[in-house]
Amino acid sequence: MNAEQARETVFAVLRQITPEADFDELEPDVEFREQLDIDSMDFLNFIIGIHERTGMDVPEEDYPLLASLNGCVAYLGRGAGA
Repeated sequence: MNAEQARETVFAVLRQITPEADFDELEPDVEFREQLDIDSMDFLNFIIGIHERTGMDVPEEDYPLLASLNGCVAYLGRGAGA
């Protein structure tokens, strides 16, 4: 998965959780929880959504790696061949 595909995947999942969010204003290195005012259940639903869209299993110890847009893009890019 390239960076643009990863960004589109992340935004698609986030739209389901926070449909009112303005993704044009999203800071790529700041955690989603801070910017989008999501709680731990929303974040878990985000992880589940990433799994459903990509088929990638995300172990709990990797959750912090998906806390920001840049983190997600890097993680999804690395997992493309897994």
